[in-house]
Amino acid sequence: MAISQHTERLKFIVAFRPGFISPTLAAHQAASFQRLTEGRLMINIVTGGDPVEQRRYGDRLDHDQRYARSGEFIAAFKGVSHARSSGQPFDFHGEHYQLEQATLLPSPWPVPPVFFGGSSPAAQQVAAAQADTWISWGEPPEQVAQQLATVRALAAAQGRTPSFGIRFHVISRDSEEEAWREAARLLLGITPERIQSAQLLLGRTESVGQKRMSALLDDIQAEKVTPENVRLLEIAPNIWSGYALVRGGVGTAIVGSHQQVAEKIQAFHALGIEHFILSGQPHLEEAYWFAEGAGALLRRSGLLHSPHQP
Repeated sequence: MAISQHTERLKFIVAFRPGFISPTLAAHQAASFQRLTEGRLMINIVTGGDPVEQRRYGDRLDHDQRYARSGEFIAAFKGVSHARSSGQPFDFHGEHYQLEQATLLPSPWPVPPVFFGGSSPAAQQVAAAQADTWISWGEPPEQVAQQLATVRALAAAQGRTPSFGIRFHVISRDSEEEAWREAARLLLGITPERIQSAQLLLGRTESVGQKRMSALLDDIQAEKVTPENVRLLEIAPNIWSGYALVRGGVGTAIVGSHQQVAEKIQAFHALGIEHFILSGQPHLEEAYWFAEGAGALLRRSGLLHSPHQP
């Protein structure tokens, strides 16, 4: 929150987990954040895909039930949020949430857009019906295109046109060789035992998206990957699955020269991707590398707004 008071354009995407917070409280918190940031909030709904983790919090719903709850959460969240303009209390009667006379004080700021991810049929049905933006994890373009087509068709059947986003790590450098050297550096110290342990943990997931990430390693003997043969994990031109060796969530990075990274982002944009959620390690240094390299090229092309544009 502190950084919001020292910035004007920076937007904030905040995660809510249905089952751990009520949609009414989430709507109140979001409205407060919108007021404090003058409308710069975005909401990300996290359904949860690890049954062991879910049970730690007392959540025993199965995969499809969790997504059904997420759909109700979004509908109720939006209903409460819009009650401030209608002036009428909001009621909601679902399987997972029952709200009566939920209200919110009037505000000049819009209801924050809802981002939502998930690759299973249950998740995509919720995205088509409720989400403002559907987020894909970073996969090769042809796989992303297939998923976009599915969600578009489901949404069109309900008269909706959500936008689309994608989540990637990024390694952008002055040259392609330098970028791959940095990818190799990230593998230093990762032992075959560490990879095996991580893959065992990831194997218990119920998340279809996580399974798709892990499947990117199916044709690769992960234990034989070393910094010297880092490009064994290049699953498509300039798309590297090295992160998937040892971590959950997005397991891929766009790796290359600034020009190559910019061109890959442009290729995904041509598929219909409007929102790019990018990260790198170390966070601060990679933010500079991207902004001053690929980001500058994208600004010159008009795809990325300049710092002085809204």
